[in-house]
Amino acid sequence: MYEKTFPNKRYKLTLEFIKDHISKEEKILDLGVTNPFSEILLKDGYNVTNTKGQDLDTETSVVKTDEFEVVTAFQIFEHMVAPFNVLNDIKAKKLVVSIPLKLWFASAYRSKTDDWDRHYHEFEAWQFDWLLEKSGWEIKKSMQFTSPVNKIGFRPILRRFVPRFYLVYAERK
Repeated sequence: MYEKTFPNKRYKLTLEFIKDHISKEEKILDLGVTNPFSEILLKDGYNVTNTKGQDLDTETSVVKTDEFEVVTAFQIFEHMVAPFNVLNDIKAKKLVVSIPLKLWFASAYRSKTDDWDRHYHEFEAWQFDWLLEKSGWEIKKSMQFTSPVNKIGFRPILRRFVPRFYLVYAERK
């Protein structure tokens, strides 16, 4: 399913992580528009609804509903100025999130062609843990993993050993 899609390692690990914590009967609200990973979840039998591209920094009403048991957010919070607001307003009892970790050898990502595709935050794991705790979440499981690239150079070598992504399962306190 994900073998021929990029980035297949991240998709594979994230799907396995979700299978350990979320049942296919639970209704999931995925923050962000439909994307390759939400399509993978749908094909795997999960009940997923995506948001419609709202500015979640200022429009958090979409998560203030009892309609969903789970909220997922894959590579979303680094684009937000104030992720605390939406995390604090989520009414669902379960949360699965992935974020890119701050790398000491690479500056925050900034697209030269897309004004939205920029990282306002790149967290260290402890910073994101603190954000979740402050917004009312208790981390039940987390993992970090690398993101190797098929290039030659100092940074590509480091990417084979230094974790780039942080995946968290949390429940409302």
